[in-house]
Amino acid sequence: MIKPSDIPVFVLCGGLGTRLREETEVRPKPMVPIGPRPILWHIMQMYARHGFKHFVLCLGYKADVIKDYFLNYASMNSDFTVKLKQAATTVHSIDHNEDWTVTLADTGHATMTGGRIARATKRYLGDAEHFAVTYGDGLSDVDLADELQFHLAHDQLGTVLGVNPPSRFGELKLEEDSVVAFEEKPDFADNWINGGFFFFRRPFTAFVSTDDSCILERDPMIRLAQQRQLAIYRHRGFWACMDTQRDRDHLNGLLSSGNAPWQPS
Repeated sequence: MIKPSDIPVFVLCGGLGTRLREETEVRPKPMVPIGPRPILWHIMQMYARHGFKHFVLCLGYKADVIKDYFLNYASMNSDFTVKLKQAATTVHSIDHNEDWTVTLADTGHATMTGGRIARATKRYLGDAEHFAVTYGDGLSDVDLADELQFHLAHDQLGTVLGVNPPSRFGELKLEEDSVVAFEEKPDFADNWINGGFFFFRRPFTAFVSTDDSCILERDPMIRLAQQRQLAIYRHRGFWACMDTQRDRDHLNGLLSSGNAPWQPS
């Protein structure tokens, strides 16, 4: 039986994050903090709560910031002593519970999402028959273990999380030149968008290319859908993507209020 701990999770961490430039001038977008921790940590915790613990971070822009974070993770989360003359460090106690294996894979500065997946899976998929993919900027309260079981139960190469968040804009209903109804931020119950949490079977790697220009969301996913090889796992709960400073402020507000849906109560 395939378990979450058998599934490597490939996290796309290499983009420029241009719409959040006030934060990404000095760090990659996945390292923008929500509360005291980067959003990348929150994403990995989401997976870990459902039993996933093997991560491959697909790095690009400012990769050194993410590498430094994980290289120094134990010391930055624990008491430690440094013997300066010997250049020796002793960590006294591990003050965290993250039983994770994290591989940091440099997939190119300007590589698109499909190229990053192709390069990272070529090196680090190992003998796994299934793998997960997500972006480094999305949070949800989805049950990822249940999505995995849904994926395994369907004879298709890929599964995408489908979400239907409310519109950011009000909807006007018209009769000729008159507004007959006004609804602020309506919920389009039958409109589904890509929620960014994927599962794939190994043969999907043939759909992506190591070329810099390969974009996951274009030819690979379009071909997968055309061949009826893409299942949708519908989720009506919490989902948010950190594209702008406004999005980041919203997520920070949820966390500081003690009402962060992506974290356990």
